[in-house]
Amino acid sequence: MATACPPLSLPPAYLPGRSARAGPARRPLPAVRCSAVGEVMAETAAVGTAEEPLLVSAIKGRKVERPPVWLMRQAGSRRVHKSGSYQLLCERHPSFRERSENVDLVVEISLQPWKVFKPDGVILFSDILTPLPGMNIPFDIVKGKGPVIFDPLRTAAAVNEVKEFVPEEWVPYVGQALNILREEVNNEAAVLGFVGAPFTLASYCVEGGSSKNFSKIKKMAFSEPEILHNLLQKFTTSMANYIKYQADNGAQAVQIFDSWATELSPVDFEEFSLPYLKQIVDSVKETHPELPLILYASGSGGLLERLPLTGVDVVSLDWTVDMAEGRKRLGSNIAVQGNVDPGVLFGSKEFISKRIFDTVQKAGNSGHVLNLGHGIKVGTPEENVAHFFEVAKGIRY
Repeated sequence: MATACPPLSLPPAYLPGRSARAGPARRPLPAVRCSAVGEVMAETAAVGTAEEPLLVSAIKGRKVERPPVWLMRQAGSRRVHKSGSYQLLCERHPSFRERSENVDLVVEISLQPWKVFKPDGVILFSDILTPLPGMNIPFDIVKGKGPVIFDPLRTAAAVNEVKEFVPEEWVPYVGQALNILREEVNNEAAVLGFVGAPFTLASYCVEGGSSKNFSKIKKMAFSEPEILHNLLQKFTTSMANYIKYQADNGAQAVQIFDSWATELSPVDFEEFSLPYLKQIVDSVKETHPELPLILYASGSGGLLERLPLTGVDVVSLDWTVDMAEGRKRLGSNIAVQGNVDPGVLFGSKEFISKRIFDTVQKAGNSGHVLNLGHGIKVGTPEENVAHFFEVAKGIRY
């Protein structure tokens, strides 16, 4: 891992006690450069189109001028005002599945944050459960309740009915949307795809939706593990295929969400999550060796040393792990993503700036993708989201 750059200086406009307003036309934020000898100097941020998107270059450990930045759930950041374009779109198309399974709507929503904030990553608007109908698992996403699995998988017979997912047949709109996004973004940012991890998908399907105590899937894991292993293997094969499909249609990096794996103890993670994640990575790397894979598991502090064993290129840290400590625990051969607390975006612009600089300094000047430690929260002030991007894109190593 490269040596962290020296302490970053906040531009004067963002120091406590100074106004952050710059009049009707906002001035570009001066970039902060950390030189080899630790000198800090300001310069105007450079903007341009590269042959390889900045995010991909950073993940691969290439020398970059600043950390790339994007936000999980950044499409949702357009919901911060009632008049926001995403809010209006939701009123016209109230069903989440309609919004996420229609090519035109997927492209429009995916591009909304790109057009406003110009992040370095444009992530496909979708859901980790989108493949389920193609695996013979009917579901819906109910407003105010979340995902609902109509027939939870709790017996060997039910799991035997689960089919292998063929994305070309079931989600052609995903491939079409990714191709359009690549054309629209034109390498000025990386187009990101994503999938759910086997244990997280299994958790939804066994529990019947979201859960607070995960008692049903743990009962299966500890009393009938062979049934759960059968289900996990089916998700593993299907998600490996889904990642390859996304890559073949334009995704330049893919994030794997294992949101519920951190409900497992370390020994159970090693049985019910780790080997299946490694299978996915191994399978994808056989056919797409240059495709960056990012692993995100919220609340993963207790499992951190185990996550690089999956073989992913990037571990996305949540905000409960100190970035500098996370770097040490993960080792020097893996990139990191994160990890500003989403709640910070409810703070003052000065406070947001300080947390960004602190995170970037601790992450070092190589192999870091700046992001939140979780998805952006509904109600976050849009001007604070804009400020986050402005400050982040103004940094120079």
